[in-house]
Amino acid sequence: MRITLGCCYWRPIALLVALLAIWFFWQRSSQVPDMSAKGSRSLTKADIDQWMEELSNWGRWGDSDELGALNFITPAKRKQAAALVKEGVSVSLARDIEKEESVDNPFPVEHAMLLTGESPGMFSNDAYRMQYHGWAHTHMDSLCHMFYGGKMFNGFSRMEVTDSGAGKLGIETVKEGVFSRGILMDIPALKGVDYLEPGEAIYPEDLDAWEKKAGVKVGRGDVLLVRTGRWARRDAKGAWDVSETAAGMYASCARWLHQREIALLGSDAASEVAPSGIEGIVSPIHQLSIIAMGVPIFDNCDLEALSSTARRLNRWEFLITAAPLPVGGGTGSPLNPIATF
Repeated sequence: MRITLGCCYWRPIALLVALLAIWFFWQRSSQVPDMSAKGSRSLTKADIDQWMEELSNWGRWGDSDELGALNFITPAKRKQAAALVKEGVSVSLARDIEKEESVDNPFPVEHAMLLTGESPGMFSNDAYRMQYHGWAHTHMDSLCHMFYGGKMFNGFSRMEVTDSGAGKLGIETVKEGVFSRGILMDIPALKGVDYLEPGEAIYPEDLDAWEKKAGVKVGRGDVLLVRTGRWARRDAKGAWDVSETAAGMYASCARWLHQREIALLGSDAASEVAPSGIEGIVSPIHQLSIIAMGVPIFDNCDLEALSSTARRLNRWEFLITAAPLPVGGGTGSPLNPIATF
């Protein structure tokens, strides 16, 4: 006996099969680990090694490029940033130079007076000596500051850095300065506290939450500044060894930064949580930003006055300018970034 079903019977059956197929694939996808969620809290050294390739900007602007992500700051981006100046209020992001040794400043700046009011002649004169890398002085890391697998950004050999300085990626490549849109992410304000505690990690979901709260979206060519409240805590509780324990971004934020195509990253410490929480990796944010993505970093910015001004004006975007010293082959430079609203 042969049974034939009409089209009116096939249609609901086909619909049921389609729904079952959708449910099946949804179930499968829901059981596949979400890399961004996994990486949000539990990255390994193998993940970082993989991300060094996945997040790489090597060759993006040519094999000889030495600017890296600063290429995102185009003439159009500068014009956009200049248009952000409404109130004409400027705020320095530089920490006053520390001339006294402390647990977070083992290399204080040496300031020697050469000519004073008691000297003959018409002028006073002095000299500075400083080791600006570290945890005390506001400075910019150039792209020759770190190595991975014997290489620097864009595949340049670490052997380019010699006793006479860096033959590639030195700070003089930024002689034209930084002029772009700056965005402050005030994470303590997001969490309703004055400052984060040392060792407290910031995750990609925190960055997303701040964008939603502030109504500002980070985009291509932006300079992203992440406040942890490090200096507010230091004022309240005294200095501590920031190299051992500091609040900052967990390594999973690197993928977020890469997707947003920022030009430069900065914070009030070193931008990353310490300890890193990843065995065998000390500074994953620095490593992924500087070496893989070609994103220079501002370390040890004082973001307290900027935070106060941004809250008062209810504005979290502004023009940011900075001009490192054009020292040929330098691995970075002390500097005084300025935010103008």
